[in-house]
Amino acid sequence: MLKFICYPKCSTCKKAQKWLDENGMEYELRDIKEENPTYEELKSWHENCGVPLKKLFNTSGMLYRSMALKDKLPDMTDEEQLRLLATDGMLIKRPIAVKDSTVLIGFKQAEWEELK
Repeated sequence: MLKFICYPKCSTCKKAQKWLDENGMEYELRDIKEENPTYEELKSWHENCGVPLKKLFNTSGMLYRSMALKDKLPDMTDEEQLRLLATDGMLIKRPIAVKDSTVLIGFKQAEWEELK
């Protein structure tokens, strides 16, 4: 079953959820703010998504900006970045779709077609 990790108030997450519903996709919804992904989950997702680790950060988020992470990330190890992401779901780019070994970060409809 597809895991759909999102922040319900996020407009992109709402768009992705609407797409899932319209395509008759069954999914398990998880609120990223209520149930923050663990270090182990994030490490696994990063290994399976095929994007640089910095792409897992919600760079447009207020928390990212207030922590001045743009300047700090280049000096952090992958482990430090993953541990930081595991501290607060609002640091993580969303939505996230996880199905078997496929992990998609953010909503691009063409990519999500692969989930069918």
